[in-house]
Amino acid sequence: QVRLVESGGGLVQAGGSLRLSCASSASTGRIEAMGWYRQAPGKQREIVALITTAGGVNYADAVKGRFTISRDNAKNTLNLEMNSLKPEDTAVYYCYSHLAGTNYWGQGTQVTVST
Repeated sequence: QVRLVESGGGLVQAGGSLRLSCASSASTGRIEAMGWYRQAPGKQREIVALITTAGGVNYADAVKGRFTISRDNAKNTLNLEMNSLKPEDTAVYYCYSHLAGTNYWGQGTQVTVST
């Protein structure tokens, strides 16, 4: 069982920055894959960024060059640095992890980008 708790969401103006963090109850060094998804009102949940234990990193085209995902195994946290935010980035952001064949999700944190 992995418990994930997100923090760092909020309201920011377009062009601004936010940093999301996800605290994991399990050692992040053992988790095969961790990432961030988001879901805007009326839309399906979509992947934002994913990082694997092997060191692979993938980003959605919409956030490439603006968002950076990182994992701090010493603190068992997953981070998402978001820069040059746009109104279309407005969504609930969810932390995700995959361990031993099971997917885990956090409760989500709201990010709102105003014009």
